[in-house]
Amino acid sequence: MTSSAPSVALVGATGAAGSTVLQVLEDRNFPLRELRALASPRSAGRTVTFRGEALTVAAVEAVCLEGCDIVFFAAGGATSKEYAPLVAAGGGVAVDKSSVFRMDPEVPLVVPEVNGEKVREHHGIIANPNCVAIPLSVALAPLHRAFGLRHLTVSTYQAASGGGRALREELETQAREDAAGQAPSRKVYPHVLHGNVVPGGWRMYGDDTEEEVKVVQEFRRLLDLPELPVGITTVRVPVAVGHAAAVWIELESEVTPAEARHVLEGAAGIRVVDDPASQTYPTPREVAGSDEVHVGRIRRDPSREHGLALFVAADNLRKGAATNAVQVAELVLEYR
Repeated sequence: MTSSAPSVALVGATGAAGSTVLQVLEDRNFPLRELRALASPRSAGRTVTFRGEALTVAAVEAVCLEGCDIVFFAAGGATSKEYAPLVAAGGGVAVDKSSVFRMDPEVPLVVPEVNGEKVREHHGIIANPNCVAIPLSVALAPLHRAFGLRHLTVSTYQAASGGGRALREELETQAREDAAGQAPSRKVYPHVLHGNVVPGGWRMYGDDTEEEVKVVQEFRRLLDLPELPVGITTVRVPVAVGHAAAVWIELESEVTPAEARHVLEGAAGIRVVDDPASQTYPTPREVAGSDEVHVGRIRRDPSREHGLALFVAADNLRKGAATNAVQVAELVLEYR
């Protein structure tokens, strides 16, 4: 990697995740000397805007990645699998949003607030975790470090945008159709999402959804707790942006809500939003557009030994994906 400002490429520049990466790079004033916008052949020729300038999108090919120092992959897993190793072989660093490399022991899985030092161990590819595993690890890593985590139970409430731009648009269409008294249409998702809550929609692995399997595996890896008991149900809800989760944890020793709140208030990347008496707690609407993980409803869970309950929310497109990737790239530059 060159010592000057890096040459950067973004694969998947026209998608929902890619467009958010562009916005975050701009918001955080990420240093770069050039930005190459790449996407699938069907999107080639379109333009995206970055720092007030229109960039023409090119079809991703190996030649487009030559000389790149950092490449963000915000496309499908097949694209990452084909091109990320080429970036690494060329001396660059691929920061990959897909799930392809997340459980590869040779590829660091990184959330900067949780295990940022793992960036130093990369061999040209760094994996960005799942959009639930990221905020969950940010919220619980400080409590684990302070008190020891023994058990985790989670129920998620995941926004339509987590299923891609097409599902978010389908939700908006269904809302208009319901308002007009029409039967809501569906093509992208197996159920009508508007006015509904769906404990599925992902591929199934036995009795578990693909999403549930990912979150358990990745959360354990991020906190280096390979045997941690985890129970989880992932749920899709009719929200545009912002994943939330109801969380129950068992700790190694008795911890008061005030003690937990104090630890969380001093932790990086967290905003404690916790005054239920005034109806103040995390919500997807309030967290949309934020790069912080909001944590609230911190209280005892009397159903288990040393138990606490809390509620977590984060913008799934930003901290759940794009912001985390850009933060990883910032660490790459810091450690080079």
